[in-house]
Formats: sequence, C-alpha cells, structure tokens
Amino acid sequence: MSEAISTATADHYVWGEICDGWHLVRSQELSVIEERMPAGGEEQRHWHQHARQFFYVLEGELTMQFDDRSVALKSRRGIEIAPGQPHQAKNLSHADTRFLVISQPPSHGDRQT
Repeated sequence: MSEAISTATADHYVWGEICDGWHLVRSQELSVIEERMPAGGEEQRHWHQHARQFFYVLEGELTMQFDDRSVALKSRRGIEIAPGQPHQAKNLSHADTRFLVISQPPSHGDRQT
C-alpha cells in the first residue's frame, strides 16, 4: 500500500554544497524530486542522454538557461526538457526557490557534461 510522503519523510541529499533534494518518487521508471536552491545557486550545465525532465516551480523563481535563450519560471509554471537538450537551472533571485524535477526515466547516472 502506498504511503503519503513529504520532505519531512523523504530521503534527503545535498547537491552543489548548498542545494537540497528530497526523493519523493524513486523507481526504475520515474523520479520525482523536490529541490531547494538558495538565492544565487545554480547547477552545472549538462544534458541527459535518455531522461526527459519537467521542472515545476512551487515557490520563488527559477531560470532555465539553454544554448540560445533563458526562461524565467515563476511559481506555478513549468518547462519540459527533452533528452539531449543542454540546460542549466539557476536562481537569479534574492530568495530561495523550491521546485519539482520529474524525470522519466530517472536522470541519475544519465547526466552528461
């Protein structure tokens, strides 16, 4: 039977030394992670060979940087990232941002720089 999950009960990890991630769903077919990125935080530019991702902002603002453009996502907005598409998530605001990263298949081990 499925159980309710939250950041209080999910497996937690730290990435980039300052960002938090919580595995809300972690299976061979699907990954759903809630992440917190502080002001000024960013991930390394990368792409995924197999994973299709959807970033959905819960609170704050997240900027997705692509080769030719950047997209600012405010709360309750999202963007799909196709496999092979180089991208970089950045928090250019002055406050924390929280967002979901949904990956199918899971992106861990699929990251290319």
